[in-house]
Amino acid sequence: MKVLAINSSPRMEKGNTAMILNPFLEGMKEAGAEVDLFYTRKLNINPCTGEFNCWFKTPGECYQDDDMQLLYPKIKEADVFVFASPLYSDGFNAPMKNFIDRMIPGLDPSLELRDDRCLHPHRGVTKDRKMVLVSNCGFWEMENFDSLLAHMQAICKNASFEFAGALLRPHGESMPIMIQMGVPIDDIFEAAKDAGRQLVNEGRISQKSLDIIGRELLPRDMFIENYNQYCKQILDSLGK
Repeated sequence: MKVLAINSSPRMEKGNTAMILNPFLEGMKEAGAEVDLFYTRKLNINPCTGEFNCWFKTPGECYQDDDMQLLYPKIKEADVFVFASPLYSDGFNAPMKNFIDRMIPGLDPSLELRDDRCLHPHRGVTKDRKMVLVSNCGFWEMENFDSLLAHMQAICKNASFEFAGALLRPHGESMPIMIQMGVPIDDIFEAAKDAGRQLVNEGRISQKSLDIIGRELLPRDMFIENYNQYCKQILDSLGK
């Protein structure tokens, strides 16, 4: 199994998104998967310019000479895609959306009916593929991920990929603080690693693991109070 993981967090391996993504990928490696991890911040990926050369003039090939040329062969080979993005304005952050837009050369411009919808077929030989979402947000409620989940599911439907699950971590900004305070949250990271093993060995992620990854870290009232106090300390230190 070949896995292509994209982490679009601007804090890369030091971000809260990576705190869930890294053990998940580690679990996949332990189960025998071949994993490639890329950080969008280290890549030069231009926006799609919408001229559709990749559909008509040079079918399957984008004219832009940037780091997507490194990723296109890996996209073709991947059995599993892992999109890891912090929640920005109720959706993917801009670097991840930019990467997704640049995957268009993998589609044919013609249309076909699938599940009673007009969709683009894939180029070349198709195979069963899975997609997984990993995301972190600063808000307390799990419902903040709803629009991002809907977008991810739409991408999977349009691309005929199986949506294999979402590792979601609400109020993730609390994790580093709780670790510093010695509050036990290792079960979250172990569940993320278990999720990686499960996906490789069983082809699915258990709901139990997903529930542990997204479990409550602290009561909402306490979260709000602590967060507002933290903001006040920063403002006070800046003399605002």
